Amino acid sequence: MGPLDDIIFGGGGLDRAAEIRGDSRAVAALVAQPGTRVLPLWRGRVLLEEGRLTGLPPDHALFDGAPEAAVLLGRDSAGAAILARPIADWPGAPEAADPAEAVVHPCLGQAGFAELRGTMATLDPRDAELAAMARAVLNWHDSHRFCARCGGPSVLAQAGWRRDCPACGTPHFPRTDPVVIMLVTHGDAVLLGRAPAWPEAMHSVLAGFVEPGETVEAAVRREVLEEVGVTVGSVRYVASQPWPFPASLMIGCQGEVSGSERPVLRPDPVEIAAAHWVSRQRLARIFAGEDAQIRAPLKGSIARHLMWNWLAGRLD
Repeated sequence: MGPLDDIIFGGGGLDRAAEIRGDSRAVAALVAQPGTRVLPLWRGRVLLEEGRLTGLPPDHALFDGAPEAAVLLGRDSAGAAILARPIADWPGAPEAADPAEAVVHPCLGQAGFAELRGTMATLDPRDAELAAMARAVLNWHDSHRFCARCGGPSVLAQAGWRRDCPACGTPHFPRTDPVVIMLVTHGDAVLLGRAPAWPEAMHSVLAGFVEPGETVEAAVRREVLEEVGVTVGSVRYVASQPWPFPASLMIGCQGEVSGSERPVLRPDPVEIAAAHWVSRQRLARIFAGEDAQIRAPLKGSIARHLMWNWLAGRLD
């Protein structure tokens, strides 16, 4: 396993067919070829069958009455088009679905709509990239139906990678929010925290959104100071991860706290319910599932990648 193989969502090497998005004829010709598949999403859930991402023909009855046109995601290894499209509720669809359970559509046999967060670690790299891409861009379309300049309704353009306002002509593009996520260390200890809304045992490294006009390094230092009152010195980039909840780019960093004395943690109660300096020995017990107070982050997350590779001495 390579050093980044455990980070989900960004390693599928998908051919995104970006060069033809602005050519409606080329897009139409690609979609008309045999083998085209459309990934349906329902309330942000992806369709899985036997642990694999499942696509349907473009004319499948499931897309009747769909709220938006399909978005071109790219080409598969055989050159066939892969698209994504949201579907509407159907008669009998549950009003509140259990996040841990797949929801089966009556016309789809054994395939079910599953929450991506709970299934991401089971997907292969290509399926994970497609699922994250589809979820993020369809969420953007759902939340940007109206022009931010004039308030008029906008329409899909460039194979789903732009929305245009017919009223004022303003183009709008999918947004990705940059987030710093940082492994903060002092000697042989790492800083872990828990957000107020999280389950009692769930802990992770700190994270926060990058503000306008701010560098990644400055964002790391500001967020750590705001959240736990600790001053970070040197900061270095480690790795990144697309995070489709709803559409962020997690920028993984390591920040070091200098000085012989370990800083006292002063958590901001609005942001942090608990914060701890965790020794390397305790972190090993956490990953072994032997710590009753702290549970490791989700498999496939960059938070887990940062913690595990620091523990293994190979974060470099």
